[in-house]
Amino acid sequence: MAKNEVAAQTANTALAIMSELEQDAGAGFDGMTQEDYALPFLRLLTSTSPEVGEVDGALPGMMYNSVTGELFDGKKGIAVVPCAYVRQYIEWTPRGQGSGAPVHIYPATSDILSKTHKEPGDNKDYLDNGNYIENTANYYVMIVSDDGVPEPALVTMKSTQLKKSRKWNSMMQSVKLPGKNGLFTPPMYSMLYKLSSVAESNDKGKWYGWEVERTGPVESADIYNAAKTFAQSVGAGDVKVKHESETGATGNGPAPF
Repeated sequence: MAKNEVAAQTANTALAIMSELEQDAGAGFDGMTQEDYALPFLRLLTSTSPEVGEVDGALPGMMYNSVTGELFDGKKGIAVVPCAYVRQYIEWTPRGQGSGAPVHIYPATSDILSKTHKEPGDNKDYLDNGNYIENTANYYVMIVSDDGVPEPALVTMKSTQLKKSRKWNSMMQSVKLPGKNGLFTPPMYSMLYKLSSVAESNDKGKWYGWEVERTGPVESADIYNAAKTFAQSVGAGDVKVKHESETGATGNGPAPF
C-alpha cells in the first residue's frame, strides 16, 4: 500500500474515533459531584516549600499545580482569568501540631480577630487556645495554558501577600467599559492577568511573592463561558476547597515572614 494511502487511512480512522469521542462526551462521569474532585491549588514555592527537593525540577520562585504536579516558570508567569473572590479567616494549630487541616474557617464578616493577641516577636494573631488566625484572600481562577485550554485552580494570598491582594482587587475594580448607560464595571472573568513571582525580603528573611499584571480582555468565547460557569459554581457554594497547611508556601499556608 502506498504511503499516501496509509496516511489517508490513518487520518480517516482518527476522524472516526474523534467523532465517537464527541458523541460519548462526559460518559462515565455521571456519578461524580463536586465532592469527588480536588480543586488544584496554584502554589508559589519558596526555599522552605516541601515541593522543593521532593518534586523533580521544583525551585523557589516557581509555581506549582497541587493536583497535576505541573511546574510553571515564575519569571515567565502564567495567564489566569479570575472568576471569584472570597476572603476568610482560617484557624490553624501551631506548626507541627494537628492534622494539617484548618481547625475552623470563619467568614470575612467574623469578629474573630478581636479575640486574638500578638506574641512577642511574632506577627501572627493568636487565640487563647494557642491556635492562630490567618486572614486569607482566595482567588478562584482559570489557568489558561499556551494552547488556550482553561483549567480551574485556587490562588490564596495571606500575610505579606495581602498587599498584593488589595492591589489586584483595585486593579480589577478599575476596569471600565462604555455601555448604553455610560461606563460600567465588567465581570471579573472578562479580563486576563499574568501571575508571576518576584523576590522579596524584610528583616526576617527572603522569599518569593506574587506579581500581578493585567494583560487584556478575554477574547475566547470558550474561555469566557468556562470562567463564567466556574464563577457561578463558586457563588452557589458548589465548589469545595480542602485547605491544607503548607509550611513555607507563602501564598498557601503559614507564611514564615
